[in-house]
Amino acid sequence: MPDTPRWRRASAVFALVVPLAGCGDPGPVTLQVLAASSLAEVVAELGDAYRHSHPRVRVETETGGSQEMADRVSDLRPGDVLVTADEAAMNEVDEHLTGRRRIVAHNSLTIAVAPGNPRGLRGLADLTRPGLRITVGASVVPVGRYARHVFAKAGLNVRWTGEAISARAVLDRVRSGQADAGLVYITDMRSAGVAADSVPIPADQNVTVNYPAAAVKDGEHREEAEAFVAWLASAEAGRLFHKHGFAAPTTSQ
Repeated sequence: MPDTPRWRRASAVFALVVPLAGCGDPGPVTLQVLAASSLAEVVAELGDAYRHSHPRVRVETETGGSQEMADRVSDLRPGDVLVTADEAAMNEVDEHLTGRRRIVAHNSLTIAVAPGNPRGLRGLADLTRPGLRITVGASVVPVGRYARHVFAKAGLNVRWTGEAISARAVLDRVRSGQADAGLVYITDMRSAGVAADSVPIPADQNVTVNYPAAAVKDGEHREEAEAFVAWLASAEAGRLFHKHGFAAPTTSQ
């Protein structure tokens, strides 16, 4: 090879260009978010908003019962972020999570009834009437744990006739006429339309529903997942939660 000033200058430029070619912007990242079914509408909008401010991160969401989503994490199936409807569901898979866990939203319960409230229910005490078909969440899912807490708090012995795997499943039974009443999240009633009405539960008999979020330890994009979890607790995300009927956390995390 020639050893001329021109060749040496060209070699120096090449030596600089080659390393830089491998240090370009990283490609797009797709985060898989596993979320409780009660978040179905808001989590899609949260993903779109995050993509707008973080162009290289795409958010794909899958929703279902909190226990179902937690089981996916424990089975090491694909997922980067887990958002459940209570702490207990998340505690069961804590060994598979990483980074800081954050409460990103709050909710509460209401009594879902058929349109027009044909059974004339006025509150929790009326759920003790004989002959009512009442559905609650199973004891292994958040909405079932919350329902049992509400009954205990009110000092009521409610005999339900059916159990379901999620709040949306409880609501579906009321909407379809399979149940006269069921305890669901207040935000679920937005998806019911004219197919169901609700009877409020007073604050002193109600519970605060917490939605914790955390990054999955075995996810492919841990750094981006932890950043997304932090953003879910931001004011921007809080406005979207509020738009869909959720309350924002009241304390800093």
